[in-house]
Amino acid sequence: MRINFKLLLGSALLTLSHGALAQMNIFACEPEYAALAKELAPDARIYSATTAMQDPHQVQARPSLIAKMRQADLVICAGAELEVGWLPMLQMKAANVQVRSTDKGLFFAAEHVKTLDQMSNVDRSMGDIHSLGNPHVHFSPQRMLTIAQALTGKLIQLDEKQSAGYQQQLSLFSVRWQLAMTKWQVKARALQGMKVIAYHSSFRYLFDFTNIEQVADLEPKPGLPPTSSHLASLLKRADKGDIAAIIIASYQNQRGANWLAEKSNLPIIILPLSVGGNEQSNDLFSLYDSTLDLLTQAYRAQK
Repeated sequence: MRINFKLLLGSALLTLSHGALAQMNIFACEPEYAALAKELAPDARIYSATTAMQDPHQVQARPSLIAKMRQADLVICAGAELEVGWLPMLQMKAANVQVRSTDKGLFFAAEHVKTLDQMSNVDRSMGDIHSLGNPHVHFSPQRMLTIAQALTGKLIQLDEKQSAGYQQQLSLFSVRWQLAMTKWQVKARALQGMKVIAYHSSFRYLFDFTNIEQVADLEPKPGLPPTSSHLASLLKRADKGDIAAIIIASYQNQRGANWLAEKSNLPIIILPLSVGGNEQSNDLFSLYDSTLDLLTQAYRAQK
């Protein structure tokens, strides 16, 4: 039986309660999870510790962040060790027992989905590798829907009196998201077979969704900047003529990409890693729209 998503959306809009949800204090480690929290708890006070123009691996435990975490009822992070370099210090200095455990007010998105690239044996010689898998799960639309469902459960756990309101918000988000997924899948099919050189594994889930092949990494090892010898090897790879573009995130250093682009005549695509990464990416929906449109434009130009 075909589901009429437009009818479901209309129904959700009609039944959505206009009563304010509780004024919960939510601390998001990354802007994508601040955006998701806004979809599910629109009346909550939401604070993002980082922006899309920052490296989420490296954050300073500033006094302002400590104060926000001290006030938080819920902390939402990507998990899979993305924040391992700064979150524990922030938790310790904030001294908020409510957000020290996932049994209470701590939520790791990656714990609720299967991550890509999990590794059983990791050592320092391999660079900045996440043994629990790639943490940038927000570029997998199906995983994000699963995470939204799990996060709704956490909101209800912490604020049971508003259970109906959170469930209605999830219903509305789910219908809109599935409608958008249909559109994104069409765009993704047009990108199948595209080959790129990219910086880090930031867009691993996006490439998995679109069947784009990342043939090489600008980093010689995860977390290490491009070296002259590594860039020379990438130039040889680019000489094969099958690569469409060099991809970097909006916060990443462009120096190595610029050198390679100049020598290889490949275009550089600067993609938003998260909400706020460019002018078009104002929420999760427009983040996907903008990213897929930028990739499509570059791939069409190559053809």
